[in-house]
Amino acid sequence: MLDFLSLEPDASAEHVMRQVQDMGKVVLRLSADGHKFVDPEVISQRLEPGICTKTESVDSNTVVRARGLPWQSSDQDIAKFFSGLNIVKGGVALCLSPQGRRNGEALVRFESQEHRDMALKRHKHHIGQRYIEVYRATGEDFVNVAGGNSNEAQAFLSRGGQVIVRMRGLPYDCTAKQVVDFFAAPEESGCAVLDDEEGVLFVRKPDGRATGDAFVLFDSEDVAARALQKHRQVIGTRYIELFRSTTAEVQQVLNRTMDPRTYETAQPLIASLPQVPLLPQQILPSGSRKDCIRLRGLPYEAQVEHILDFLGEHATSIVYQGVHMVYNAQGQPSGEAFIQMDSEHSAYLCALQRHHRYMPGKKPRYIEVFQCSVDDMNLVLTGGIPVQRPLLSPAGGAILPPPHYGAYPYVQTPAPVLPATAVTTLTPRVSTYYPPIFYWSYPSPPVSPTTYYPHSAGPTMVILRGLPYSATTVDILTFFQGFAELTADCIQIQRNTDGRPNGEAVVTFPTRAEAERAIQEKNRQNIGSRYIELFMA
Repeated sequence: MLDFLSLEPDASAEHVMRQVQDMGKVVLRLSADGHKFVDPEVISQRLEPGICTKTESVDSNTVVRARGLPWQSSDQDIAKFFSGLNIVKGGVALCLSPQGRRNGEALVRFESQEHRDMALKRHKHHIGQRYIEVYRATGEDFVNVAGGNSNEAQAFLSRGGQVIVRMRGLPYDCTAKQVVDFFAAPEESGCAVLDDEEGVLFVRKPDGRATGDAFVLFDSEDVAARALQKHRQVIGTRYIELFRSTTAEVQQVLNRTMDPRTYETAQPLIASLPQVPLLPQQILPSGSRKDCIRLRGLPYEAQVEHILDFLGEHATSIVYQGVHMVYNAQGQPSGEAFIQMDSEHSAYLCALQRHHRYMPGKKPRYIEVFQCSVDDMNLVLTGGIPVQRPLLSPAGGAILPPPHYGAYPYVQTPAPVLPATAVTTLTPRVSTYYPPIFYWSYPSPPVSPTTYYPHSAGPTMVILRGLPYSATTVDILTFFQGFAELTADCIQIQRNTDGRPNGEAVVTFPTRAEAERAIQEKNRQNIGSRYIELFMA
């Protein structure tokens, strides 16, 4: 075309820029010669919000699946990755894991097959340092993720807000007015929620109980940016997490929480843990100081938030990651929890003032609260000692391990602790076996941020995030070259429920010092073309 119009190509710019400049010359020349462009294709500058219903028909030739997205990516970030291609309104659906968290995948719906085909050519292009995989997907896939059938959600999303913000960690009795006031204060830097209280949508279970989540509408990017600055600020005694969200995420979350089957079939969290021993011989630093409390009789649906509410002002004395739930052999809550306090005095006062107080639930239950030590806690959490027995064994008695349960390889079976005089006199006898107790440490909110929790010097786990889906154990060992004590047995690559790698792995280091050194030296280093994020488990 340049030769036909007798135009000189621009050789000074790089190839891509040169193509754009040459194309601009052609357009200017044609316009100057009187050519009229009829029905030009208009490319949208930004993604517009929109709603998809479960009954909507979506052409499979217009949908792609993007994998390997950074965890913090928003729908606008993904739209920028596909800039120059027209995405339908609300056409970016971020996929969520069974736990309701983003899993690094998204389904994107384009206005035409031509634009979808051009999107597929961006396979292994980059967002930052991470390459993104782009594959064909089906219209059914998109509707399953983005489609909704909640009238409440439809009414909320049709209000026309430009930005949706998701709130997590709300008090269960929180009102829409409290949410509006949270964003409005202080007056000089506050921001207004679109349509005031009507712009707040609480997420509830089928029986109407709150989940602690809500979605909030804002009318512009500037207002939403100010709103997101309130991340980890407090409503009442609860710190609130804020995330930018999407219409598809609203639909997904409400579909899941309003479906009774979600709660009937939900698998226990520990079923998805890596299939390696997660418990070292001593999971907590040994100590006889009675700076812990033991809670018994908890409702089985009780979560960390309920425990913090029950403890009231005493929750401010909990150390960092100091709430420890106890599970039975089936992975169900046992009705017990251990909590580490910042002093013996705090534990004493808490046990004194909260013992036999009631915790609300399906049925109000009074809770037993006892003062105890870390040693007492370890006996239960690592040894599988039945909760009906005394925490400490009789003098001269043997503490025998529970039997090995092959279905639960992540339960640590400690070696028998036998008195020396008993070794030669043991005779076979029938033992009564008790189901092992499983331990999962829930991070508690930083109610006491100045308190440092003295971690154990034993084996320590590090989570790797952002791995290429093709990464192998050998790749991870090579990544940690220089850490001589790491073996293939220390590495567990995580997988989704369909068996595909999810981009994460758990690596167990022999000491906490080695784990800290790994994070310091290897965080945001690359495997292939992707940078890897490291976190202490």
